[in-house]
Amino acid sequence: MTAIIVLLVLGISLLAFLSVKSNLFNRLSPNSDSMGTKVEIRTSQGTITVALFDVQAPQTVENFLKYVKDGYYDGLIFHRVIDGFMIQGGGFYSGMRQKTGEYPPVVNEASKSGLKNERYTLAMARTMDPNSATSQFFINTANNTFLNPGGNDAYGYAVFGKVLEGSDRVDKISKVETHSVGFYDDVPVEDVVIESIKIIK
Repeated sequence: MTAIIVLLVLGISLLAFLSVKSNLFNRLSPNSDSMGTKVEIRTSQGTITVALFDVQAPQTVENFLKYVKDGYYDGLIFHRVIDGFMIQGGGFYSGMRQKTGEYPPVVNEASKSGLKNERYTLAMARTMDPNSATSQFFINTANNTFLNPGGNDAYGYAVFGKVLEGSDRVDKISKVETHSVGFYDDVPVEDVVIESIKIIK
């Protein structure tokens, strides 16, 4: 009888554990409700599908989508690529011809969103001014904890999306050969073009 009770308790505990684990997985899953608008980044190295954190980073997502809807990113390049760190784009054409942002800088939501600069997340690039982000973004190719609030500075870099499909393309881009062009370092020798960014859901 005692053995039956022990087994019953163990069974209930196991079910409870699996339930908690399942709920946690659902919260963290890229397909969970925490992920909102999906966009497709078509590049010369293949397509990357991204889900945006509409709820956690609403102002950052709204800013990014304004540029997407305007077709602003079409024809720009990933102009800064550092293997083991990130790939950055959204501000330059081939030859490092700069394209300035069309809208005012967005407020940095890094501190209040709770999102971290983990591998394959998208975040806004900025200057030393924490509220200076406009159009440029980067995709983390490592868990860059020093970019989170309280890391290298108190403000952090605002994460607003995560790669759902095409992480292999991100890795491929991160491995391209780079050189210096004028004052700019880590520029791909062969252009990695952002052909288009489109909303798909």
